[in-house]
Amino acid sequence: MKISVLTIFPDFFPAVLGEGMIRAAREKGRLEVAIVGLRDFTDDSHRTTDDYPFGGGAGMIMKVEAIDRALLGLGVGEKQARPEGSRVVLLSPQGRAFTQEMAIEYAGLEHLVLVCGRYKGVDERVSAHLADEELSVGDFVLSGGEPAALCVIDAVARLLPGVVSTFDSVESDSFHSGLLDAPYYTRPATYRGWSVPEVLLSGHHGRIARARREESLRRSAERRPDLLAHAQLSPEDRRYLAGIEAAPALDAGGGTAMPPERKADLRATRPKGRPRAEATARRRPTAPKGPLARSKPRPKPAAQRRSSRARKTSARRGE
Repeated sequence: MKISVLTIFPDFFPAVLGEGMIRAAREKGRLEVAIVGLRDFTDDSHRTTDDYPFGGGAGMIMKVEAIDRALLGLGVGEKQARPEGSRVVLLSPQGRAFTQEMAIEYAGLEHLVLVCGRYKGVDERVSAHLADEELSVGDFVLSGGEPAALCVIDAVARLLPGVVSTFDSVESDSFHSGLLDAPYYTRPATYRGWSVPEVLLSGHHGRIARARREESLRRSAERRPDLLAHAQLSPEDRRYLAGIEAAPALDAGGGTAMPPERKADLRATRPKGRPRAEATARRRPTAPKGPLARSKPRPKPAAQRRSSRARKTSARRGE
């Protein structure tokens, strides 16, 4: 696979490309990374790649000419005639969010071109006529697309065949399976009184696998409940989620529903220092109003009825 990066700062990349999974992928011949300096495709003495925005406003805008010429030089300039297996991606805050699913998709390409924006933005004609899509690595602001490009390269490189020696490790990573990964421990088994869970020391592979799956489900429910809406869950997974307090309710289609009201929440709404019976009485509905209120009078208490009879008897006697 080949990844080409279009940038006005080509010196940003060499040190990182020589480390970690990216270096391993390159040394094994699985990945070729080409850094393309956009200033080499300008035609003025100042090698200008930006200009003021039409209509005014603060900031500078990257020009379309150098990007277009660089793409033509890579053989991917014509959007309609772009070679199969090639894709041009503009790194931009307006793009769709980068996910593990997209990294897997990119790893299947033959040629991925990443265009790094800078300054206030990139001429909109790049997005409209040259790029296949826009991509964002998160809802935060970077000085340019170069750090974002490194995120994409690293995520893709480790997915290429033969780069990671044990691919089971990749498949169990957070997000790759649709959930957050389980916690892991290594030697010593006890440190400063902090012990490793006993199940991990049992040697029972079936119990260990289930314990890790449950921890993965628990972490996802607590920290990223949105992942459960799209995760593949077995009946056993659903039973476990139903039994933990942090899990959201699952609807019939497997998605997340609004969590049921918890007893703790009901206790929190009860006035402090008020007896349970009094709090319950305060929540009783009031007597109906209108025609229903006149349907039948409420009987008087026995003591009140006796007092009323005594007053009537006294009146008849003239007392």
